Amino acid sequence: MTASHFPTLFSPLQLGDLTVKNRIVSTGHETNLAQHGQMGEAIIAYHEARAKGGAGLIVTEVALAHSSGVFVAEPIRVDGDDCIPGYRNLAQAIHRHDCGLIAQLFHPGREIVASEDGTAPVSYSASATPNERFHVMPRAMQIEMIREVIAGFGDAARRMQVAGLDGVEIVASHGYLPAQFLNPQVNQREDAYGGSLDNRTRLIREIAADIRAKTSPGFVIGLRISGDERSHDGMEPGEIQSAIAGIAAEGNLTYVSLVAGSSATLSGSVHIVPPMQEATGYTVPLSEGLKTRISLPVIVTGRINQPQDAERILAAGHADMCGMTRAMICDPEIGNKAREGRIDDIRACIACNQACIGHFHAGYPISCIQNPVSGRELTYGMVNKAPHGKRIMVIGGGPGGMKAAAIAAERGHEVTLFERDAQLGGQARLAQLLPTRAEFGGIITNLTREMELAGVTLRKSTEVDAALIKDFAPDEVIVASGATPRWPDFEGRDTAHVVDAWQVLRGEANVGGAVLIADWRCDWVGIGLAEMLAGQGRSVTLAVNGYMPGQRIQMYVRDASIGRLHSLGVKVIPYVRLYGADEDSVYLQHLMSGEPVICEGIDTLVLAQGHTPDNAVEAMLRDMGVTHHLVGDCIAPRTAEEAVLEGLRIGRAV
Repeated sequence: MTASHFPTLFSPLQLGDLTVKNRIVSTGHETNLAQHGQMGEAIIAYHEARAKGGAGLIVTEVALAHSSGVFVAEPIRVDGDDCIPGYRNLAQAIHRHDCGLIAQLFHPGREIVASEDGTAPVSYSASATPNERFHVMPRAMQIEMIREVIAGFGDAARRMQVAGLDGVEIVASHGYLPAQFLNPQVNQREDAYGGSLDNRTRLIREIAADIRAKTSPGFVIGLRISGDERSHDGMEPGEIQSAIAGIAAEGNLTYVSLVAGSSATLSGSVHIVPPMQEATGYTVPLSEGLKTRISLPVIVTGRINQPQDAERILAAGHADMCGMTRAMICDPEIGNKAREGRIDDIRACIACNQACIGHFHAGYPISCIQNPVSGRELTYGMVNKAPHGKRIMVIGGGPGGMKAAAIAAERGHEVTLFERDAQLGGQARLAQLLPTRAEFGGIITNLTREMELAGVTLRKSTEVDAALIKDFAPDEVIVASGATPRWPDFEGRDTAHVVDAWQVLRGEANVGGAVLIADWRCDWVGIGLAEMLAGQGRSVTLAVNGYMPGQRIQMYVRDASIGRLHSLGVKVIPYVRLYGADEDSVYLQHLMSGEPVICEGIDTLVLAQGHTPDNAVEAMLRDMGVTHHLVGDCIAPRTAEEAVLEGLRIGRAV
C-alpha cells in the first residue's frame, strides 16, 4: 500500500488560508511539556516530531484565554503578549515540515482539577451548578466577566496570528465553560445567555465573532465540541447538532472538531481519552449525523489508530479529517509510513492510556509505553550508531527484552534474542486474554516488527544455560527474564483450593463457582480476572488491598472496568489483606481497623498478589563472572512501561 491506496487521507483540504496537505490531525491533548506555562524546547520537539512524521495538522493543547480559568498548577497561558515568542518558535518548527498549526483556546469553567498554590480556587460557570466528578460548586458569571472572557478569546487569537499560527480552536467540548452555557441542565440563567437554544449558544457565537473581528478573514477558527456528552445530565446528540448548526450559520467558523464525553461526570470522562474497550472509530456516527446539518469541514476523533480506518471514514464522507492523536503519540511517523506504503511498520496504539493521559493525571510529561521516546525527544530523539559492532545476547522475549534487542540492533550490533517459550511477549500474552484487553497483545506485534526491521536474530523455545552462554561468547548480555507469580505465606495456603492469576488465564486451574480474588497490587490483573470469571457465570468477590479496584491504573480504564464489575454483580471488598483460607472460607483482615473480615462459601481462592523477580539467569551470570545488564521485572516487578523504557536505555548504552 502507498499513498495511492489512501487517496482521501492524502488529499489536501482548504481551511481558510491554510492548505492542509493531508487529513491526519494531531488534536489538542495535554502533554505537561510546557515550561512554566510557556512553549519551550521540549514541547516544540514533541510537536515537531509529529509534523516531521507526516501529520497534516497539529492542534496544540489547551491554553488559558482568561485569568479566571486556571485549572492546573502551571497552565499554558495566552492571556498576555509574553506567550508570543514561544508560539512563534513552535510555528516556525511546525511549518518547516509543511504542517498546519492551530492553538486551542480554553476556559474550564467549573471543571477545575487543581490550583496554582494548593488552595481551592473560585471557579466560574454559567450558573451555580455543581459538577459530579470534581465536586466543584462554581460561581455564576456576571455579565461583565462574560464580556471579559469573550474579549480574552479574541485577544488570544490575535496573539496567535501575530505568532504565525494558522488558526485557533475554541474548546467547547467535554463540559468545559462554553459547553456549560450550552447545557440547559447546567445553565439556569434568565438573561440573554440562558433559556432558549439561541441564548445558550450566544457565548460561543460571540467568542467566534470577536476572534474574527480581531484576526484576518482567512485565519482559521475551529470549534471543538462533544457530539454526545455520554452523561446522565448531558445534552443529546440531536440538540448538540442543532446548536452547532446555529453557530455555523453565522459564518465565523472554519471547521468543527467532534469528540464525545464530558469532564463533568465519571461516565462521561472515560470518553475524553477512550480506552480499548471502545470500538475503533466509535464516534463516527456523530460526525456522520453532523455532516448532514452543516457544510463546514468536520474533524472526528475517537479511537482512529490506523490509516486504513481513517481512509474508510473519509471516503464514506462521514468526516473530512481524522484525529489520530494517540496513534501519533505511539508512532509519530504514521503519516510518512502510510504515505510510503510501510503499513506493517506502523507501531499501532493499543489505547492502554497508561503513559499518555495517565502521565498527565499523575503530573508527569506525556509518553507512551510502546514508544518511550514520546515526550523525551530531546533525550532519546536520535539513535546513534555504535562506534564498534558487538555480539549481543538478550535473554528473555518480553517487552523489555524485545525493545532492548531492537534498539541495540538498530545501532549496528549483532543481536540474538533467546526466549525459552515458543512465543514472544512475556506477560503481555496473558494481559491480552482478559476482557476488553485483547488489543494489549499489539505490543507484541509491534515490538516483533521493530526487531525484524532492526535485524535481530530470534531463538525461541531455547533455555539459556552456562554452556550456551560460553558457546555463544557474547560481548554483552542483557537479561530480561521477567518475573513469576508471588505466593505469599498465609494459613491454609497448601490445603485450601488456591490458584494464581497466571494459572487461571492459561486455563491450568480448576476454578469453582464461588471465587474470591485476593488483589494485592490493585492493578489490571485483579479487576480483569473478576470481570472474566463473573462473565463466565461465577460468583465473584474481589478483595482489594487498597481503597478501590484498579487504583494503580489510569482512571478512565479503571472507572469503565468498575462499571462493568457492578453490572456483573461482582462484590468488592476494599481495605483488606489476605490472612488465611480453608476448604470453604477466606479470611481477610481490614487494613485500618485490624478486624477480621470472613468470606464464607468460597470454593476457590485466586491470588493476584503481584510478582517475584526471576533472578535465576542473573545468578548464573554472576557465578560465571559475566558482565550483564538487567531490564524490566527481573530488576523489580513493575509494568510494561518501565520494561520498555529500560530496554530503550540499555539498547542505547551497550
